[in-house]
Amino acid sequence: MKKNWPKALLLVVIVGALLFINHNYLNIKPNGIREWILSFGVFAPIIYIVLYTIRPLVLFPASILSITAGLAFGALWGTVYTIIGATFGAIISFLLVKKFGKTVIKPRTSNVRIQMIQSQMEDNGFFYVLLLRLIPFINFDLVSYLAGLSKVKLSHFISATAIGIIPGTFAFNFLGSSFIGYNKSVILLAVVVFVLISILPLIFSKKIQSKFGFMKNNG
Repeated sequence: MKKNWPKALLLVVIVGALLFINHNYLNIKPNGIREWILSFGVFAPIIYIVLYTIRPLVLFPASILSITAGLAFGALWGTVYTIIGATFGAIISFLLVKKFGKTVIKPRTSNVRIQMIQSQMEDNGFFYVLLLRLIPFINFDLVSYLAGLSKVKLSHFISATAIGIIPGTFAFNFLGSSFIGYNKSVILLAVVVFVLISILPLIFSKKIQSKFGFMKNNG
């Protein structure tokens, strides 16, 4: 755990630096982004969900979309819309790999760690997908691909994904929503919540890796 604190400190510094640079130099107005999204009127939530659903296919950064939802819809509804879009996107990735992945992706998953994760998913799909969503020490889309290659039930995959992404999704949306109104106390609280949730994977990564059996092979 001690080795992870420098990473956590670096994360705090990066977030602070980005806020400082934007405030003093870039001066990007959150209200401008918010107004553009809301210009679609009643269709704004639908358009956002569709964009998030197809995001895995175009490899657009999920974090940017999540913060944007907070700007446009607020922390609560931004979180709801993001969870819906992210879950739909994960389902598409899961089903595509389920259908075509065995010939396209499976030959490339020879990495020992990847094989171990896949093996664990074979035994207890819901639990391990949930674990990897809550403590995402590997890429979000990669989890969907591996679950699709494994014998994970679609219902277990959907429920584990929807539940597991709630904390991280709220953190990003709360951070985005805090920039509306420029209340320094709210921004500070949002940054604290974001950092606390973001460092959890760093704190618990070794325990999770041990759960998957990684530490045994590294030792």
